[in-house]
Amino acid sequence: MQVTHKSAVLGFLVAGFSLLFLQGCEPNNPQFTAPKPIDTSLCSFKTDVCAKTVADVDIQLSVNPWQAPSEKPLTLTLNTSKPVENLKVKLQGRDMFMGIIPVNLTQTDKTVYQGELVYGSCSSGYMVWSTVVSFTSGGEEVFTTFDFLADHPG
Repeated sequence: MQVTHKSAVLGFLVAGFSLLFLQGCEPNNPQFTAPKPIDTSLCSFKTDVCAKTVADVDIQLSVNPWQAPSEKPLTLTLNTSKPVENLKVKLQGRDMFMGIIPVNLTQTDKTVYQGELVYGSCSSGYMVWSTVVSFTSGGEEVFTTFDFLADHPG
């Protein structure tokens, strides 16, 4: 029986691909990883609003639903202690780049603003988002950040 060049190459390719696929069939040995403890410096919307003071303006942030689930609509509410100008809000990943998500705000009262947003999920299972709030005070733009955990387990 004579082996042709084509059949030898074909046999070699089949054997190579078989070995490649067999490597993926090894038993799954997941490593145990303990869940990360919740960082107490993060906003916890279950118990209260998150509050900061910048340029003599008290700002309170709340998110509904309080668990801040990924890939679901969220309502963000900002209360300020006095009227501010040029209020802007955006979301971005604190520890990894997930894009920048602008939040379109609607002023519902002199010092109350609301906006809706949706953000993506993170494959790591632990995603901290940073809400960047900026406004004009005394002719200067000032800002602060509120960090919170997405998909908060409660």
